[in-house]
Amino acid sequence: MKLYTYDPAPNPRRLQLFLDYKGIEVETVQIDMMKQEQFGEVFRKLNPMCTVPALVLDDGTVLTEVIGACIYLEGIHPEKPLLGTTPLEKAQVISWNHRLFNSLFHAIAEVFRNGNPAFAGRALPGPMGVEQIPALVERGRQRMEGAWRMVDRALAKSPFIAGEHFTMADIDLLVCVDFAGWIKASVPEECSHVHAWLPRARAALAGE
Repeated sequence: MKLYTYDPAPNPRRLQLFLDYKGIEVETVQIDMMKQEQFGEVFRKLNPMCTVPALVLDDGTVLTEVIGACIYLEGIHPEKPLLGTTPLEKAQVISWNHRLFNSLFHAIAEVFRNGNPAFAGRALPGPMGVEQIPALVERGRQRMEGAWRMVDRALAKSPFIAGEHFTMADIDLLVCVDFAGWIKASVPEECSHVHAWLPRARAALAGE
């Protein structure tokens, strides 16, 4: 296998933390997004969507979505499970992955890509030229505030976001917490359950 990625970016970081936690070593090639290498001819041929990460399997199959790559890797490296062990746990983890990505992660990205001059003409990931919409900055911040409170309510009921165990959903939430710093935002002070979860999740990620 070979992983094409860009370590500083939030979406690649989701997959890298998954790999690190499970102790999976994969040959890695950095695609420098600051130099827009994702749009280069060589990488575009590999992944026409021009996004990272892209995991190339031994048979040449290319997995370009983080959740798809994680499901595949969990299947061949089941030790230290991150996607649940029972049908219900698996459903809960995937549901939270989807919910966090579509609410919190997208809200932060909406602010970042529509409010940063460096992304003029590139307001969405991928090869299409999409102009920024300044109004989406405020909408993104509103969505983000609502998402933090949704997460806080969930963490009032269980030690980790999808239940009793540390999972990929917690990795996604950790990435969102750090990604929020890119737009000079943070978890609201009143979200006490999220703040209590943070050291617990970081310790679990470190194997402590």
